Amino acid sequence: MLNVLSAIELSKDYLEKKGIESPRINADLLLADILGCKRMDLYLKFDQPLAEEEIVKYREYIARRGKGEPLQYIVGEVEFYGLNFKVNPNVLIPRPETEILVEKIIENTNGHQNLRILDIGTGSGNIIISLVKNIENSEGVSIDISEEAIEVAKENSLSQNLETKITFLKKDVLHEDLEILDKFDIIVSNPPYVSEDEYDTLQEEITNHEPKNAVTDFGNGLTFYETISEKAKYILQPKSKLYFEVGQNQAELVREILLNKNFTNIEIVKDYASIERIIFGELIWELYFKGFQKEV
Repeated sequence: MLNVLSAIELSKDYLEKKGIESPRINADLLLADILGCKRMDLYLKFDQPLAEEEIVKYREYIARRGKGEPLQYIVGEVEFYGLNFKVNPNVLIPRPETEILVEKIIENTNGHQNLRILDIGTGSGNIIISLVKNIENSEGVSIDISEEAIEVAKENSLSQNLETKITFLKKDVLHEDLEILDKFDIIVSNPPYVSEDEYDTLQEEITNHEPKNAVTDFGNGLTFYETISEKAKYILQPKSKLYFEVGQNQAELVREILLNKNFTNIEIVKDYASIERIIFGELIWELYFKGFQKEV
């Protein structure tokens, strides 16, 4: 009978031959999911024999991972900012660097309560749910072009008991008016920022499995920053902030966009790899109205 340790060793060797990064960790996590335990608990179960149905399911998981399917889609969830989120191929897998975006927003609220937050391109809902969970008495509105993504985000909101605090709407930010959403204290977005030219250079795990319209803007990678920065001016409260996650080497380009849209006090934050990853700015209404008067 195959025991836990033998199954892990065989799976690790198989994934290694398939070129999967960190094959042992992958083998551990997939088996831990099947056994309903934490990864570290496996070390107390090395001699435990696996039931036939567990072996069959583990083989299926390992085969899928060997073909490049992301581990998060196989187990159906991912941890983000200390919370568990359901994910499937309809939504982008939340990345650790996006936690920096959430952390910076929470830090900048300085204990303020009753904030109204708009999340554009919500995906799994990881950003807005993490913010509303951690900013007292806040409420959120989340929009996404994908009905399937919104359904995933709603499930995640329900699992965190936030269904009455977050409204999810199907909207196309590039082509629909946002002014009907009223005013917000914070607007945040981790938009598709990979250019069409760069898309084919990404890892196959991304191009073969994650939703393309959540990764690329099918243009130069800056389309959403331009559009959101323009529309944000009409729905932000005075001296409120707009936050973006940006791709590598995009921070300065997005800074110029924000400056041209009358945002000031712009700051850039680096991620764990020292890549400029987060940018945010404050809308100064005096500047906005001066620009508006010139246009008129």
